[in-house]
Amino acid sequence: TTVATEYAGVIEAMGSDPPEAHMASLATFAYILAADRGIAEAALVSVRYGSPTYNGELITRADSGINKVADLKGRTFARPDPLSTSGWIIPMLTMRAAGVNPDTDLKELVDAGSHDAVVAAVYNGEVDAGACYVDARTRIEKDHPDVMEKVVVIDVTADIPNDGVQFIPSMDAEMRGKIVKALLDIAATDEGKDALKTAYQWSGLEAHDDTFYDPFRQVLQASGLII
Repeated sequence: TTVATEYAGVIEAMGSDPPEAHMASLATFAYILAADRGIAEAALVSVRYGSPTYNGELITRADSGINKVADLKGRTFARPDPLSTSGWIIPMLTMRAAGVNPDTDLKELVDAGSHDAVVAAVYNGEVDAGACYVDARTRIEKDHPDVMEKVVVIDVTADIPNDGVQFIPSMDAEMRGKIVKALLDIAATDEGKDALKTAYQWSGLEAHDDTFYDPFRQVLQASGLII
């Protein structure tokens, strides 16, 4: 088992020769990068709140004076990871569509390391705004009961396929099948649901192959992020 500090490390582990990782849980954009390099194949997609898709959100403090995406010019901004789909890739496109160039218009771009760390950074005033999944604010609500009032949403992204479970293409087919079945069986039990919720905030798992990501891949291709 390997716990990487960023998605790029997971992709490199799957693509090394010999592979340092045979299966992984990659976020959407990171998976598409790995799949297009031929080093990852989708097998399972997570379910949250009854859906295999989710949304990102751009957040700021209620007293920041930021009311819309265009107001981010000249401000500091936090993201979870450079390859986070909901925490950077789609918010970056959202900013560009609003006339904000993230490369030149942001005062500072901070890699917070996680979605709840982004929320905390905004809550504590360490940055003016940030991006995370909907609704990562609840992740710090226990310690900061007023987070939903102090940290507000200024934009919600379009639907994004959830993260999931992927395998390297050379993975033994029989073993892969056993692991997939075991994970689906676990997700069907109350104990398994509790474990998945604790570990990943997953409420279930669905079997999907790479074609599930095609509509989102087309969005990325249209934006020029991938070819």
